[in-house]
Amino acid sequence: MASKNGNGLSYAARRRWALVLLLVGLPVYIAAVWFVLSLFDRPPLLLEFVVYVALGVIWALPFKFVFKGVGQANPEDAPVAFEDDDRP
Repeated sequence: MASKNGNGLSYAARRRWALVLLLVGLPVYIAAVWFVLSLFDRPPLLLEFVVYVALGVIWALPFKFVFKGVGQANPEDAPVAFEDDDRP
């Protein structure tokens, strides 16, 4: 079932893809970046820190639509009702 947010992935599919990206994609990306950066001479510590932080942010940008709203409750589920909700 397609979601209402226009990206074509349901909430459950986005949760599954987010898990795959975090458990498989992120470690592969880290290993690739580590390998590529090891081919160069070590830059100054501050520059190296900036490069790692920038690359750490850049990896998630293409997958922003997958992670958006994943930590929220499923919008397709009925809201949770508690016993004291009808109190004034």
